[in-house]
Formats: sequence, C-alpha cells, structure tokens
Amino acid sequence: MEHPPVAQLAPGQWVLLSYRMPREPSTPRIAVWRKLKQLGVAQISDGLVALPADARTREQLEWVAEEVTEAGGTAGIWLAQPATLAQERELAAAMAAARAEEYRKVTEEATALGGQLETDRLRGVRRLRAELHRIGRRDYFPPRERDLARAAVEHLVAASATPSKKRPVTQS
Repeated sequence: MEHPPVAQLAPGQWVLLSYRMPREPSTPRIAVWRKLKQLGVAQISDGLVALPADARTREQLEWVAEEVTEAGGTAGIWLAQPATLAQERELAAAMAAARAEEYRKVTEEATALGGQLETDRLRGVRRLRAELHRIGRRDYFPPRERDLARAAVEHLVAASATPSKKRPVTQS
C-alpha cells in the first residue's frame, strides 16, 4: 500500500503576525497595511495575518512587526500549524483567489494593449512584466490565471516583434 506524501497527511507550518496599532496617527497603520498587502498575506482576523513559513516570509513579517512596534503598537511573530488540512486549504484558496484577480487584471491590460501603437505596447510590456514579477513574489499558491497572464504578455511581445504588414512602400 502506497502512503500519500507527508504534505498530504498534515497541514504545513505558517508564520503568523499578531499586531495592534494606535488609531492615530493613521499614516503608520496605512503603511503597515500596504506592506502586508504587498507581501500577499492571508488575513485570518483583525490584527492577525499569515504566510506559509519559510526563512524569507518569517523575516519579512519580523520587519513588519518591528515597524508596528516603532509606531507605538504591539506585535508578535508566531509559528503555527492549522488544526486541519481543510483550514489550510481555505487559507491557500483565499490567497490564490487574490492572486488570480491580480493576474486577470494583467491579462486584461495585455489584451487592451494589443490595439495600441508599437511604442505604447513596448512600454506596456515592460510594465506588465514588472507587474507579473511583483505578483509572483507574493504568489504562494499559483492559480491557473498566472499562466494565462504570462501567455497574454508573451503574445503581446510576439505581436510587437512581428513586422507590421502595413509598411510604407519605398520607391527606388
């Protein structure tokens, strides 16, 4: 009898940030919120967020915790494991859904750029590639929309590289 991989037997480890910040001034609170959004955290409840545990995510949340305490708040870093696989799947699904929405926007923008002038398309390709990279840094559970967004951007690249059929005819 074959045994399923260990990853299927038990949930994995997550790094949690528990934090509380003063209401005023609001600027540090907004900065922390933006940083957490940039990291792609799963919001478990008010003041409690999670990321899959590895050295990078732990360090990132430790930096955010430091920002919270410097702003007069309280913060703690915890390593935890969901009690059930269903809970972990729920966290992962929420994170994947958030990234899927971001990838859909990239796909829509790439499609819209297809009808633009070549210089605008090339500028758009650079911007969309950078956006794909930013999303990828917080994409822990890649949805299928990732491949669709990448393909849309690469299609735009290929279309920009293909010589236009409507070239002016020069006379010798």
